[in-house]
Amino acid sequence: MQGSAANPPLSVRFKRLCRHYDLSGFLFVLPAIILLGIFMFYPLLSSFWLSLTEYNIVKPPTFIGLDNFRELYHDPIFHIAFKNTLMYTAVVVPTCIVFPLLLALLVNRTLRGMAFFRSIIYLPVITAMPIAGIMWKILYSQQGFINGFLQWVGLRKGPIGFLSDPDVALLSIIFVTIWKASGYYMMLYLGGLQSIPVELDEAATVDGANVFQRFWNVTLPLLKPSFVLVVIISAIGALKVFGEVYVMTGGGPADSTNTIVYYIYRQAFVFLKMGYASAMGVVLFALLFVFSFAYMRHMERQYTTY
Repeated sequence: MQGSAANPPLSVRFKRLCRHYDLSGFLFVLPAIILLGIFMFYPLLSSFWLSLTEYNIVKPPTFIGLDNFRELYHDPIFHIAFKNTLMYTAVVVPTCIVFPLLLALLVNRTLRGMAFFRSIIYLPVITAMPIAGIMWKILYSQQGFINGFLQWVGLRKGPIGFLSDPDVALLSIIFVTIWKASGYYMMLYLGGLQSIPVELDEAATVDGANVFQRFWNVTLPLLKPSFVLVVIISAIGALKVFGEVYVMTGGGPADSTNTIVYYIYRQAFVFLKMGYASAMGVVLFALLFVFSFAYMRHMERQYTTY
């Protein structure tokens, strides 16, 4: 049907609607919204629903209310995993803020061969976690290079149980994380440093500011966007740590390296307690949301003051 002036065809009405509300931008992002809905929002909502059920894949989910969360509250292993995750985050995030910044300041020069050193520092980032974990597991072994070197220089008489000692294992994994991630955060800082106009540093030099004063009053405030990005990415990555634990220790010894995500993996895919694992996922989501929201509000106040 061609329609009339009072009742135009559907295609004409759709074109008028697009012109009135300028829906062209929405149509361009519609594929991305559909993908996000399928692979992000739907699994997220499903996880919330499964956290209120008892589900083991074999049988249909059975609604049990908040019983999974009550079990979590009384689960000593979850408490250990939660504490390990917070401890891991408390060490990794500050280190990944400061150390890559020092590396970025070091390689932000126009010296000959500097691109090669940047590549060497960035190389661990592109190394797959299973390969990096196996490599460090060999280095950490009692007959490995690190123990051999420490005994050769006389710092130790016997080997250190880097991955077998409960007091040392988590720190050993933290070191591997920092080694692997520092190059990535260095590049984020380096992009921020190279976007700062050279004229500002030169003007501060003319005014008599020394190196530390130029860094503190000129460079650091202008690096605030890079700083915010590094804090958020490193914190989210630390709270979701899994690969290092899975490859190097399997949560041991004595749950000293067990983390929330690794415990979720074991409950879901080893013991098939999908509902219980989903409850832990909800707790982790709440932790990530609270941290991200609190930090963004804090930085918003800082920018407003600034």
